[in-house]
Amino acid sequence: MTITIPLVLRTLRKRHTPPRAFLQFRTPLDLLVATILSAQCTDARVNAVTKDILYPKYRTAKDYASVSQRELEHDIHSCGTFRNKAKHIRQMCALLIKEHKGEVPETLEALIRLPGVGRKTASVVLWAAFGISEGIAVDTHVLRLARRLGLSKAHTPEGVEKDLMCKTSRKDWGVLTTLLISHGRATCTARKRQCDVCPFRSTCPSSWIAGKKDRTRQDPRSYP
Repeated sequence: MTITIPLVLRTLRKRHTPPRAFLQFRTPLDLLVATILSAQCTDARVNAVTKDILYPKYRTAKDYASVSQRELEHDIHSCGTFRNKAKHIRQMCALLIKEHKGEVPETLEALIRLPGVGRKTASVVLWAAFGISEGIAVDTHVLRLARRLGLSKAHTPEGVEKDLMCKTSRKDWGVLTTLLISHGRATCTARKRQCDVCPFRSTCPSSWIAGKKDRTRQDPRSYP
């Protein structure tokens, strides 16, 4: 039996009720900043920094654009690669003020023109903050599960996103991301496949119970 997107959605909806975003935010700008900080950093760390340091201090694009590079670096230091992130956040907010009256735009095209914002970040913000489905945000969990479940053979986030978008109803693009992330964190983890408690254990093409190899570690040309 082949695992399909509708099956994945039905099954995981019974097990998980994820939020629209795992990053805590008050406004679209909060989420945009938090998503930039989340690159190569855990959501838990970002949520701690935004709650304790950023949100009490910064509310508008002007707040971020007017703060010094050194001060913002200090504020986000624990999120890693803090120099580039601080630079991108300040430049991004300056552009928001210049071209969007300080507001976060609601189109993919406008968002990816902002410093430090790629397709994944834009897709997260559009879905979680505005309820707009323009893409599927492919992080490490989504990429891993898409390959393990046989939903995609691609090795890159761009390739996986394209495959998933073709197989998923547009209205489900956002929720598919959060459900796969939830399953990836709880069961189908990076280092150890907990296939014995996975609802897809009998049909998954990466099930170690069935003696299958982990498809995240295979050349995509080696399987049908």
